[in-house]
Amino acid sequence: MATKQHLVIDPLARLEGDVRADVFVEDGHVADVQVEAVMFRGFEIILRGKDPLAGLIVTPRVCGICGGSHLYKACQALDTAWRTEVPPNAWHIRNIAQACETLQSVPRWYYAIFAIDFVNKNYAKSKLYDEVVRRWAPFVGTSYKIGLEVSALPVKVYAMFGGQWPHSSFMVPGGVMCAPQLDHITRAYALLERYRTEWLEKVWLGCSVDRWLENKTWDDVLKWLDENESHRNSDCGLFIRFCLENGLDKYGAGVNAFLACGTYIDPEFYPVSTIEGRNQALQSPSGVVYNGKYYVFDQMNVREDITHSYFEGSSMLHPWEGETVPLDPEVAKKQGKYSWAKSPRYLIDGKPVPLEAGPLARQVVAGYEEAKSACSASGCIEHAIDPLFKNIVSKIGPSVMVRVLARMHEAVKYYKWVKTWLAKVNFDDDRFYKKPKELPEGKGYGGTEAARGALQDWIVIENGKIKNYQIVTPTAWNIGPRDSKGQMGPIEKAIVGAPIKNPEDPIEVAHVARSFDSCLVCTVHVYDRKRGKELARYKLGTFK
Repeated sequence: MATKQHLVIDPLARLEGDVRADVFVEDGHVADVQVEAVMFRGFEIILRGKDPLAGLIVTPRVCGICGGSHLYKACQALDTAWRTEVPPNAWHIRNIAQACETLQSVPRWYYAIFAIDFVNKNYAKSKLYDEVVRRWAPFVGTSYKIGLEVSALPVKVYAMFGGQWPHSSFMVPGGVMCAPQLDHITRAYALLERYRTEWLEKVWLGCSVDRWLENKTWDDVLKWLDENESHRNSDCGLFIRFCLENGLDKYGAGVNAFLACGTYIDPEFYPVSTIEGRNQALQSPSGVVYNGKYYVFDQMNVREDITHSYFEGSSMLHPWEGETVPLDPEVAKKQGKYSWAKSPRYLIDGKPVPLEAGPLARQVVAGYEEAKSACSASGCIEHAIDPLFKNIVSKIGPSVMVRVLARMHEAVKYYKWVKTWLAKVNFDDDRFYKKPKELPEGKGYGGTEAARGALQDWIVIENGKIKNYQIVTPTAWNIGPRDSKGQMGPIEKAIVGAPIKNPEDPIEVAHVARSFDSCLVCTVHVYDRKRGKELARYKLGTFK
């Protein structure tokens, strides 16, 4: 006879915001789940009727950890609406700042958010448990301390150009409000080298960044792991071995379809800011991968479904036509709605499909040669087209382990890219800003790749004011509820099938959720599915 339970995780801690997960367990595996975003933000409502420049101030406050990413895409939305001519130096500085924000996020997220779950008592019998605790225990682990200390270095680079981090507003339509000197560049180099020598190579990789980048397939990674003790005993090596020992390569797949809106503009391909010309200028390529096939990304194919969201109606609209009319959750629940998150979908052959956003999505997209054709600039910077994770997903499938490894892989690539952009800042050309003509009417689109994934703004300007503003975050792509077709979003789909070895401490659900690093904060309730009785209520994220 099947054993059925209902777990309510409320909140799933160490995420930003508030999320509740109703998890139904049968025979030790998750059979069904509903993930509810329980906090209403309403930034789009705040921006209505405001001066178009208000987005540069308001949207970076959406998130305390990726405000620079919000600024980058909000600025680009106005750039495209006003068709600005951004000087090359300004694009280089924007790219440097955006990438440095992600570089700080990688070790901070891994050690402070994700890896500390491995010290959970559920893993006490693991052969690697003592070493995991020694390195990754919160506050006292040897790598934990180094990782968090080093994570401050890239944001020092950001602050040199942006004046502060977080919540900087130094990017503006037409450029940036700074004019760095040579000492800013040399100091940035020095900070990046500390990031490399003190953590990235010494602690995480156990080898040079160039040696790691020789890995092009999953077999290459396994050979790298066994190549020498330095690789095997690095934090990366320990992570892979721990995951393989404890099955984190076997669950958390999600929808196995991916979205990257791309980022990091190459000014040589983008003399005038237009929506149509954006793809060609992307150094980190955009694209959609569905059923193993690459599709050129087109923002016109994005839709937001609100069938199961706490908003009025059941529409599925493009963000320029998007509506944000909140309902009382108690009223909305009677209509079958269960989350404040909307459900972004992408139209493929007219069919709306759920897509995963994030580092794994970026790296899978980067594995397709078609991406280089769609995004010409990606062929002009090393490792932008990168086959590693396309191969890994095809070989062993997506999982908690693969998703995390993709994020860590980006630290290596972005370190090298920032150095490339620093070298391109031209002090013989002192232009970092060109004042645009502020058009009273227009539509704009801005997109970037925050640490967590595709982050996009759509703006409609009418009579010199914001008529409509819609923000579609990577968290919405990943954590949104079911759509009008009943299709689960990526996190719900990834949780289904996860093993639950200890219903009193369902750490596996936490692994899945935190592998996506959703910008929310979660709770788990445990129910016997057969009897419909709540067995217990747990808060995941406390240290055990």
